[in-house]
Amino acid sequence: MRKPRDFDAELKALEDRTRELKQRRVLGLGELVIATGADALSAEELAGALIVLAETKDAGKKEAWAKRGAAFFRGRSRRAAPTTVSDASRSPAQSGGAQPASGGRSAA
Repeated sequence: MRKPRDFDAELKALEDRTRELKQRRVLGLGELVIATGADALSAEELAGALIVLAETKDAGKKEAWAKRGAAFFRGRSRRAAPTTVSDASRSPAQSGGAQPASGGRSAA
């Protein structure tokens, strides 16, 4: 006879994993805001810029923002080469959230 699945335990594990992924995303986006210097903006200015970015439908603008963001990370990775291991380990987390926030840098 087969052992019944514990759906409650599986659901709890999925919820825990979801919570962990959301927390990582928030931390990564916060690091991105700091890395781009956008932390100098007020919360209202930053929110307004991000709203404009999210509402933009112009593919040309989005592509230009993506290129500028990619260039930012390429330049940053070269400068970050001599840094400590802990700093280098944070770069992938920042790169993961690069596309939406990189546009915010060029739109400002």
